[in-house]
Amino acid sequence: MRMNRLYKMLTLMLIVMIFAGFTTIPAAMAKPVSNPLPFDDITNSYAQKEIIRLAKLNIINGKAERTFEPQQPVTRAEFITMIARLLRLEPVDNDIAPFTDVRKGDWYVGWVQAGFNLGIVDGTRLGRFEPQKSISRQEVATIIARAIKLKSAENQSYPTFSDAGDIAKWAIPYVTMIQKNTLMIGQDNKFRPNDNMTRQETAVVLDRVLSSSFGVKVMGGLQDTTIQMGWQYDSTTAEFIDQINDSNINTLTPRWFFLTDNGLVSDKTDSQLITYAKQHDKKIWAMFGNRSDAELTHAILSDSTKRRSVIQQLTTYVKKYALDGINVDFENVKPVDRGYLTSFIVELTHELHRTGAVLSIDVSPDLGSDWTEAFDYAKLGAAADYVVLMGYDEHWGQSPVAGSVSSLPWLEKALNTLLNAVPSNKIIAALPLYTRDWSTSKQGVLSEELTLERQGQLIRTSKAKLVWNDLIGQYIATYTKQETKHSIWVEDSRSLSLKAQMAANKGVAGYAFWYIGSETRDIWSALRNVSKFSSY
Repeated sequence: MRMNRLYKMLTLMLIVMIFAGFTTIPAAMAKPVSNPLPFDDITNSYAQKEIIRLAKLNIINGKAERTFEPQQPVTRAEFITMIARLLRLEPVDNDIAPFTDVRKGDWYVGWVQAGFNLGIVDGTRLGRFEPQKSISRQEVATIIARAIKLKSAENQSYPTFSDAGDIAKWAIPYVTMIQKNTLMIGQDNKFRPNDNMTRQETAVVLDRVLSSSFGVKVMGGLQDTTIQMGWQYDSTTAEFIDQINDSNINTLTPRWFFLTDNGLVSDKTDSQLITYAKQHDKKIWAMFGNRSDAELTHAILSDSTKRRSVIQQLTTYVKKYALDGINVDFENVKPVDRGYLTSFIVELTHELHRTGAVLSIDVSPDLGSDWTEAFDYAKLGAAADYVVLMGYDEHWGQSPVAGSVSSLPWLEKALNTLLNAVPSNKIIAALPLYTRDWSTSKQGVLSEELTLERQGQLIRTSKAKLVWNDLIGQYIATYTKQETKHSIWVEDSRSLSLKAQMAANKGVAGYAFWYIGSETRDIWSALRNVSKFSSY
């Protein structure tokens, strides 16, 4: 028994040795070779080259780690995400959510809202986006045309595809522009507008966008030199610094200097903020105000000796604290002081320039009233380095009727009026980071000022009804409390993005914000997207 068992073992060993000596193991079996492609299922795809390029740029992702599924349809959420990444936008988590089916926590929420704020993409119906719905070819054409800012010609023709009659009326101008720019060429002279867009088709089209002059500009990157000015109000220096750190602000405007009864300029300069600004490469344009005191302002401006004294004091402070500029905020100035105010700005600018500092002056929208009569736009614009248009209050605290603090058409009209007298590269558009809660009762119309954070809380807790108004570029929120009807003309990421885009398209030097600390954090990412998108 032992001999038989030993014989079997020796025989088995001999067989193994012979096999090992004369049998070659294929290299592929010895060591698996990794696929050089980013996805295992694009080997036979006609869009392989485009998929690889877009994947490297993180514009597109696979459906799984090694799977792209090139022939599967693209969803609406997936496509706007690709477009937003191509444009190098940031995701935005809007405080006022525009869609009920795009919820916090969804992977695409920030991308959808980034594109929506800029007007690149729309919902499918009121309050609905349908993120998981497959996107059609005509929807893709529309979004791309908006994203790369294609312009229709006055005599623009109709699409020449044989199935052009199947294209929805709203999509016709976009498909026409896309065809003219050969970004989507169809097949066999058919566009197939209602067909789903496949993932490989999408890769080809997006690669064409990247290769266009627009795409080259996007990929080249641009440095944002826009002035972002923020006023300090109702906050300590430490609080203001924290607020600035969470914002886009590069020009700080603390309210340090004011006219006083004896003709002296009060000084509330804080060295902590000066140190912070120097360490973080930010400018300080300290505000010099009159506290809306018409009589005091007249007494100082109309007296050349007192005027020169004030200018000397301000110049001394600028030198002492090494300030970058002064922001003059004189409100409620009498019409009779129009010439005196202009002379003051001319003289102060001259002295500030000798120290290397700049001067900006805040002006109200020209409403044809005594409140704005003192502002000689043309002469102030010629003298000052910058003119800051305070784009508010269309409806103020004691306004006889309820309404927006700053509707889009109202602001655009005010800006156009200023542009008639002042070059665009000298204008800073100031936007409101607040709104009002209006109530109407038997006692009349009342309002309460709201920060944007408080606005969002109130809308959610009161379960307010939100309706977007295209004419004014804002939501109007309504709710009832103790049998009293309330209305809020909402300022949020979307409304402020529209205002900022409008101003950017007119070539303004930058933006200012009243006031820092009253906003919600999503505002800043939304406005960074505006600056980036407007620069392309």
